[in-house]
Amino acid sequence: MTEKEKMLAGKLYWAEEPSLVAERMRAKDLCLEFNNTPPSHTEEGRAILLKLLGKTGRNFAVMSPFWCDYGYNIEIGENFFANHNCVILDCAKVRIGDNVFLAPDVGIYTAGHPIDTPRRNAAMEYAYPVTIGDNVWIGGGVRIVPGVTIGSNVVIGAGSVVTRDVPDNVVAAGTPCRVLRPVTPEDFTRSYDREV
Repeated sequence: MTEKEKMLAGKLYWAEEPSLVAERMRAKDLCLEFNNTPPSHTEEGRAILLKLLGKTGRNFAVMSPFWCDYGYNIEIGENFFANHNCVILDCAKVRIGDNVFLAPDVGIYTAGHPIDTPRRNAAMEYAYPVTIGDNVWIGGGVRIVPGVTIGSNVVIGAGSVVTRDVPDNVVAAGTPCRVLRPVTPEDFTRSYDREV
């Protein structure tokens, strides 16, 4: 089994294997090219992302800066939006559904390192996939760790660290993130007007 096959299978692998390093460098170069593209050059930026990402919907937007490890392990659905400073460490698959919005400074991490120092210092890693359903809003500064699944129709509050799966139809927040309440019918009629 190659190191890449181990990585994609969720097994411990050597992250400094030369072909993996080369794939990461290609992705970093494309990220840098995207991040240095003027925001008004939307088609040029989109073309770079289409070279980088594994699968996209027709309608998506990513604000720079954006960083990832490989790119080809990232699948985004329709109407995806990632605000500034998004980091996706995609050593394993990251599958994101339709109508998902990421606020600024969201981190999605599939990569992890052994607790023991000898293997960690030898550049050994593991990677577990992250899945995000449809109609999800991830608040600013949220961190999602390896192996987590977030259901559909979910709101994750700003600053949360998501260490466990989150079911469908809930509002969740905290460090560690936990379900606060279900999404209710009242949420669909709530007025967001604010008096100042």
